[in-house]
Amino acid sequence: MNASRQPPRPSPQGRRPLLIALGAAIAAALLVTGYFIVKDDREPERIGYFADWNVANRGFTVKDLEDNGSAERLTRLMWAFGDIGSDGLCHIPEDNHDQPWELYQRRYEAAESVDGQADSYEQELAGSLNQLRLLRERHPQLGASLSLGGWNWSTHFSDAARTAESRSAFVASCLDLWLRGDLPEYDGEPQGGAGAALGVFDGIDLDWEWPGGQGHEDNVEHPDDAENFTLLVAEFREQLDELSEETGQDYTLSVSLPAGEEHAEAYDAEIFDLVDLATVQGYDLAGPWNEETAFHSNLHAPVHAPDADSADAAVHRYLDLGADPEHLVLGLPAFGRGWQGVGGDGGPGQPAEPAEDAYDGPTAAFADLEEMGGRRHLDEDAGAFWVFDGDEWWTYDNPEVVSLKGEYVRDEGLGGLMVWNLDMDAEGGLVRSMDESLRD
Repeated sequence: MNASRQPPRPSPQGRRPLLIALGAAIAAALLVTGYFIVKDDREPERIGYFADWNVANRGFTVKDLEDNGSAERLTRLMWAFGDIGSDGLCHIPEDNHDQPWELYQRRYEAAESVDGQADSYEQELAGSLNQLRLLRERHPQLGASLSLGGWNWSTHFSDAARTAESRSAFVASCLDLWLRGDLPEYDGEPQGGAGAALGVFDGIDLDWEWPGGQGHEDNVEHPDDAENFTLLVAEFREQLDELSEETGQDYTLSVSLPAGEEHAEAYDAEIFDLVDLATVQGYDLAGPWNEETAFHSNLHAPVHAPDADSADAAVHRYLDLGADPEHLVLGLPAFGRGWQGVGGDGGPGQPAEPAEDAYDGPTAAFADLEEMGGRRHLDEDAGAFWVFDGDEWWTYDNPEVVSLKGEYVRDEGLGGLMVWNLDMDAEGGLVRSMDESLRD
């Protein structure tokens, strides 16, 4: 969920035959599956990403979503992240933060469990996934999608999307692992096996950062990544619809889209005919790469910087590309970006250097920023907020900004709001503001 830049594009002459084939493939997928998105008057989405590594790193568990009220206010949880192996298939890596243990082997004590009951040693599913199952049983309105990739785990997305055969095998492996719940059995533990996690997830979220390049330095890249991404979305749509016919259940397909102007050109309009939701990352518009203080999640360009990028500009790039407003969900951050060595009265546009590492680089969680002292200011026109404490300047979304963004979503007829990520909003204040602002 990090900022990135635009990948290179093939020449128009080189793309023409590929786009013809692309259109034919998508048309075939739509014809075979009979899939058409129907416009409706559904309630606005309130989506939150759950960073599963912070169960161990920060002690933020699924039960915290029950305790802070977020579970009853959200419509969908995006579980971050699922990995793609070097073989181009979905898998659960054993050697990464002991993921199998935290995901589905760890037995929870009664006090830390959603239902107040201790896990047994022998039960088929334990860990965070069992807690998510319990949470969804308590809150039937809450959907749950497994988000694939992210900044660190998009390494092999390109290989998985490269050919018709690789796409078919990749999608099948993801559906088997995450939707059919066929978990591997590790280390002699009784958890796992065919169908062990069946029903925990009812959707797949594609967070390839980014098709074609300028993502993580370890990413595999190919010049046809942008076109292959659209074909991959079509393959997911087709196999999800086939699974729906098999089970009688609906499955949600979503994609995560970057904010920058140079990014949107990497995406073809056809994806919006295939997905149920597309979240737009309305943040990381500024950061440690800037040598002066700047808003990183402003809704509109501020008066002092009329040419600055904005969340509104990001949304309209995808609307111009052909997205249906009802299927675009505006993303907002539960974190701020900061600078130090700021002189004078503070404010945006001041020479500075990145702040010290407070959360993950020069960022800080919303919950911590709310506790800072210093001078605070809401730029209502820009839809941005900042705090100046000592020589440190931080910009982040507080509940007032979230309310402005909720009003914007309603005015623009968009699909809702999304927050990255939930452990940074430990008390659920931003989720509460999302919910209230979309219901006004």
